[in-house]
Amino acid sequence: MTSPGPGGRPASVAAGQGLDLIPFRGIRYVPEHVGSLSAVTSPPYDVVVRPDGLHHLESADPHNIVRLILPQGATAEARSDQAAETLGRWLAEGVLNADPEPALYIYEQRSGDLLQRGIIGALRLSEPAAGVVLPHEDVMPQVVAERADLMRATDANLEPLLLTYRGDGTTTGAAAVVERTAQRAPLLATTTEDGVHHRLWSLTDPAELAAVHEDLTRHQALIADGHHRWATYLRLRAEHSAPGPWDHGLVLLVDTTRHPLRVRAIHRLLHRLPPQKARTALAGHFRVRRLDGPLDRAMDHLAEAAAESNAFLLTGDGTYHLVDRPDPALLSRTVPTGRPEAWRSLDATVLHATLLDHVWHIPDDPEHIAYIHDTTAAVTKAEHDGSTAVLMHPVREDVVRELARQGVTMPRKSTSFGPKPATGLVLRSLTLER
Repeated sequence: MTSPGPGGRPASVAAGQGLDLIPFRGIRYVPEHVGSLSAVTSPPYDVVVRPDGLHHLESADPHNIVRLILPQGATAEARSDQAAETLGRWLAEGVLNADPEPALYIYEQRSGDLLQRGIIGALRLSEPAAGVVLPHEDVMPQVVAERADLMRATDANLEPLLLTYRGDGTTTGAAAVVERTAQRAPLLATTTEDGVHHRLWSLTDPAELAAVHEDLTRHQALIADGHHRWATYLRLRAEHSAPGPWDHGLVLLVDTTRHPLRVRAIHRLLHRLPPQKARTALAGHFRVRRLDGPLDRAMDHLAEAAAESNAFLLTGDGTYHLVDRPDPALLSRTVPTGRPEAWRSLDATVLHATLLDHVWHIPDDPEHIAYIHDTTAAVTKAEHDGSTAVLMHPVREDVVRELARQGVTMPRKSTSFGPKPATGLVLRSLTLER
């Protein structure tokens, strides 16, 4: 066993007790049946800004994957049934087709100086207590319920969640296979409208599959993106007592020793709170200063302030106000005790425990709060609705990993790791595995 990390959890695990990634028969678009591969892909379901982004993707191609991951309907049941019907029809029409044999998939994203490569496969599920896959954020039960309905109806994993692990920094084992595969001709290559180049390879050679599997069994992983999908996987596995395809879930594994991810914040949109009312309620609790625009400059000021104390940027009425230097007595009264200091001092912790719960009295539910990854989109939406956007500064990855190893979860939607995998390049049908 390797030496334990902070909080008693090992930084890696003994050989054979870590990540168990297996091949599967990927479901992929047939290029001859769609306008282009880029036109049928989508960001992950929770990154799509609705309704504008949803409508844009739906109109890009009649077979865009968003019709499966974000189906439309009057009820949750109707939406799930719609997705299942659409998936079945696309398979019957040959729009989607299963690869002939089980494979792992090497996936590359490239944009400017950014290069990320990882492995897509079906990962054996494990509870957080096992220390193999470490969550770092809480989840919203209603979102898990919705995703579970969708997965049950479609009998599929429609998009991989993003996991990171720390390799040994050498080009051996899985790393060697990934880099060697990337020198071959890919199964597919496309460039999405954000300028990111995507390539996908199929890995079926028994010796290479064995090398990847053996290497990964020595490692644990951090959930970088997809906590709700992971919680959904665990729920659905618990519903099926007999061994079967629900014992695994679709993931993308990235070795961040070789390919570090970027960590960004996820912003909050407070639907029913006008900016002026939000600022007024802060009097005596936080320092509030108006900043000159533009948005980029205001975000720079936020970064500077976040280095010294909890800090947030409020906007929504065409102005930017920096909120920082909270009253220590207020934090002492409102932030829960019994957690590590690194957790108690997180901006997301202070936002939820102090601002939302005690200053603004806003319930954390979709009726009152939306979570938006894109900064400009958050500002635009707030200004359109007359609501308040709370812009956040990102948490460092080492803080996230440290807390996860201690078994401490952060407030939901505290971080956004990227780049995220494009949805629609490869799907997993559980029907094929029965």
